[in-house]
Amino acid sequence: MAQNNRETGSRFEEQVADFLKKQRFRILERNFRCREGEIDIIARDGAYLVFIEVKYRRTKAAGSALEAIDARKAARIRRTARFYLYCKRYPEETPCRFDAAGIDGGQITYIKNAFS
Repeated sequence: MAQNNRETGSRFEEQVADFLKKQRFRILERNFRCREGEIDIIARDGAYLVFIEVKYRRTKAAGSALEAIDARKAARIRRTARFYLYCKRYPEETPCRFDAAGIDGGQITYIKNAFS
């Protein structure tokens, strides 16, 4: 089952990556993992380095996809982003943003600056 969920997640992350490319984002990494956590997509949007969380829900029975990004999840993404910046030797003043993409059914909802 976990593999099936991973395949499903990858398919929807691919949809979001295609959506971002059409918005002129440049995808730098997919599924960056470290002991702090995972970031689904890391991209460039102009001067911004953007860390993007992708969530999918087949139905809204358990709430919308974006509602699944709670404060704990946001904190984990921030820690992972900090580790990424350190590992890749980005300067401290690099402008960063945390965006979220929710897919409910087949509809993508994209939020810039979803959390800080």
